Amino acid sequence: MPITDIFSKRQKVLRGETPDVYHYDTLPTPLRVQVVHIMRDVLGDEKQYGISERYSRPGVRATYDFITDTLCREYGVFHLSKDYNRHKNRMMNLIDFFLKVRDVEKAFDVIELSFYAVDIYTRDRNYLYKSDPVGDADRAIEELNHRFKEHGVGYCFTDGQIVRIDSEFVHSEVVQPALRILNREEYAGAQQEFLQAHEHYRAGRTKEALNECLKSLESVMKSICDRRGWSYDQGAGANKLIGICFDNGIVPPFWQTQFAALRGLLEGGVPTARNKLGGHGQGAAPQPVPDHIAGYVLHMTAAAVVFLAEAEASGAGA
Repeated sequence: MPITDIFSKRQKVLRGETPDVYHYDTLPTPLRVQVVHIMRDVLGDEKQYGISERYSRPGVRATYDFITDTLCREYGVFHLSKDYNRHKNRMMNLIDFFLKVRDVEKAFDVIELSFYAVDIYTRDRNYLYKSDPVGDADRAIEELNHRFKEHGVGYCFTDGQIVRIDSEFVHSEVVQPALRILNREEYAGAQQEFLQAHEHYRAGRTKEALNECLKSLESVMKSICDRRGWSYDQGAGANKLIGICFDNGIVPPFWQTQFAALRGLLEGGVPTARNKLGGHGQGAAPQPVPDHIAGYVLHMTAAAVVFLAEAEASGAGA
């Protein structure tokens, strides 16, 4: 269903009551209820489609079974909701668990798996035989991300995962273009590492996020070297790989001087942050990595990925 700008929402905007800072450790009940509405719209209501769903593949019941069974197996339980005997189907068991669970990360597990199913299953025209299944799936994901923003929850669903965002502008202008680039087949390894960095960041594992950022950047440069036939040692680190890319003209020679600062940023940014904060022994006293530092490195990695990949795609280099 379309998002309606109702009277009460407009008044909150006029009074300045809309959130202007993202939060990451709460999932308000109204948001959870809105998510359930979206899920039932696009995945189907098992009570409504229970009889006819045998004509649909993979089917409403099978989809809710997939989500529920996956969560039960990962949590090491047989049932998600304590009131499972009261519920007549898996959908209601899942919804009851989602609305009541206090562990916010587990609530996000439900959202991520459910919208993974939206992204994978419901685009098939045989799923509920809707007239515009692809558009319905896109609109459901778009509404979910709008609801996150509406409630000031600093996450979005993209590329099959819930990822954390700190700035809407940076996310749309830097992170999303990087994800689109990494979705290309030649960058599959780098994509996995970049998404893993976001997963660590979302879970507060900031040192691990830095490590995955560096690995993703190195994988991008190795992919570029492989495509261009530029030789490099398999154990080459980021600084050497950056040197190879620049020495082979990924930036035209007549721009090298102007881009000297960029090279210094690439060499001294992500690799240095990782080496100083996340890559080596921390000594007797633990050295925490603040969230804002990890977020900055994630965005720097995304910007570097976009620059290098687009430079390579433009035909720059020997």
